[in-house]
Amino acid sequence: MTGTAPTVQLEIDTKSPVDLSTTLSPLGRGRFDPCHRREPDGTIWRTSLLPSGPVTYRLRQLGPRAVDARAWGPGAGGFDTFLPGLLGEHDAGGAASFAPEHPKLVDAHRRFPNLRIVRTARVMEALVPAILEQRVHTVAAHASWRRLVTKFGSPAPGPAPDGMRCPPTAEGWRRIPSWEFHRANVDPGRAKTVVACARAADRLEEIVDMDRQSAHRRLRAIPGVGVWTAAEVAQRALGDADALSVGDFHLASIVGWTLLGRPLDDAAMVEYLADLRPHRYRAIRLLEVSGQARKPRFGPRTPLVDHRWH
Repeated sequence: MTGTAPTVQLEIDTKSPVDLSTTLSPLGRGRFDPCHRREPDGTIWRTSLLPSGPVTYRLRQLGPRAVDARAWGPGAGGFDTFLPGLLGEHDAGGAASFAPEHPKLVDAHRRFPNLRIVRTARVMEALVPAILEQRVHTVAAHASWRRLVTKFGSPAPGPAPDGMRCPPTAEGWRRIPSWEFHRANVDPGRAKTVVACARAADRLEEIVDMDRQSAHRRLRAIPGVGVWTAAEVAQRALGDADALSVGDFHLASIVGWTLLGRPLDDAAMVEYLADLRPHRYRAIRLLEVSGQARKPRFGPRTPLVDHRWH
């Protein structure tokens, strides 16, 4: 770390209790994510590209409703308007209205009542890693994200932990050569989708001010962005507590085994979870953080695919 003094320092009293660690955990893309770092004491470091510029910020929980926030860099001036979404302030009412009936969901909600659905309002920062995670092992996707951000991102401003970087701008993603995607183990299809999204970035960032259906429709207008990818973006950038990742390789089976003791396919999962609207994603998150989301292992895991050899 460098000795740079903080540009912005805030102590926030949230409207309702928030569990900072579980609320922000979906934003991390693996242990070595150059844009997200969680320290052993629970302190969270992140980088972002805000409309006001690049920013490094540090969040530390002081109490159930108290969070210490510090931000550095050109983007720090707009950080105060960005912070409420990170802390789930928009979600307090929604969380309070969640009243599940399944015993496992009741137990998870009781144990993690302060879980909130994060809203970053940064679409490309949720979209690119979601595209990289299409149809591949999460481990491989995280490695691709780490390599591309490390090489094509910018230095994290302020006293960021070693190795942290700001993600590339939309123009930065657009200009990455095809061979660099290949070296990062990203196949041509996903690379093409990233570049197409980067070209439409201004229009895509506008979805944070749209209704849910319009936002999903605009996202899915980009070739290569389907139902699953749009849901992954809505969960993080839009704070959509109902965005269900239909098409996920494991999710339907996990929901089935966890809540019914048998596997489900996507259609059956959607039907089964219908009564949980508008909290379907919240229900999935609660099963994840409570450690109850699981399915039996009947065979070997799907092999990792290295696209650099194809």
